[in-house]
Amino acid sequence: MKVLVTGASGLIGSALSAHLSSAGHTVLHAVRGDNATSSATAVKWNPHAGTIDADKLVGIDAVVHLAGAGIGDKRWTDDYKREILESRTKGTSLIASAIAQLPTKPSVFLSGSAIGIYGATGDEELTETSPHGSGFLADVCEQWEAAAAPAVQAGIRTVYLRTGIVLSTKGGALKKQLPIFKAGLGGKFKNGKHWQSWISIDDEVAAITHLLSSQLSGPVNLTAPHPVTNGQFTKELGRALRRPAFQTIPSFGPKLLLGGELAEALLFTGQRVLPNALLKDGFTFAHPTLDVALRALLTRS
Repeated sequence: MKVLVTGASGLIGSALSAHLSSAGHTVLHAVRGDNATSSATAVKWNPHAGTIDADKLVGIDAVVHLAGAGIGDKRWTDDYKREILESRTKGTSLIASAIAQLPTKPSVFLSGSAIGIYGATGDEELTETSPHGSGFLADVCEQWEAAAAPAVQAGIRTVYLRTGIVLSTKGGALKKQLPIFKAGLGGKFKNGKHWQSWISIDDEVAAITHLLSSQLSGPVNLTAPHPVTNGQFTKELGRALRRPAFQTIPSFGPKLLLGGELAEALLFTGQRVLPNALLKDGFTFAHPTLDVALRALLTRS
């Protein structure tokens, strides 16, 4: 297959690109800047300006769209919240419109999304049929998915990749936690009862690859089948590293450091999400439980 990947320099995009290339697929990368024209595998685009080199999209079989400003990279000022939203909606609309206009359209558009669309729901088990929640992240995800409408209307099979917490020692939340836990300073946030719906980077890449040739469309939860509470996650990570993890981290510290809204959304609330669509479609998780995932990830780190 000839696959266009946006966000290819990110945690998921880089791992996916390497996997697809090693499997014999041709991978194109959406790239900003003048240097994009110097590579046969680079597709120049500028989501904010609404421009893309459509000529280089001719002949692609699939698109995996993962680009977007990092949710936890900066404090949530009004300007950065606007960047989080527009980096997703403008990029998605641009790609979806561009492929919808191709004379021969790709067979599938896998468009990024997140489990934040469900909002804070306590202990409720959430599947792809659960209603959308409220709050900033839920609103962002809803508009993000809606921006893919041109691809849907053009008859392209479109999947919304509702991704949970991706575990990798190379980036994301786990990489940030490892030094703290290795020092024996790890702990749960507040009472540790909020849910964390996670997926290993290996299963994230495998699930996206599976969806390239599947017949699924619409929302698909990319999370492991066994979510855990924050307290359980803390215990398992401490056990895997053979370090104590008995601290209780109050909310005031992270809220002072990150800002109240960001800290509350990322650290003190969560969702209990199940990957029903993937399981029903026959996908097999290499790391279905957290202990198995952490053992595999930490062994090769």
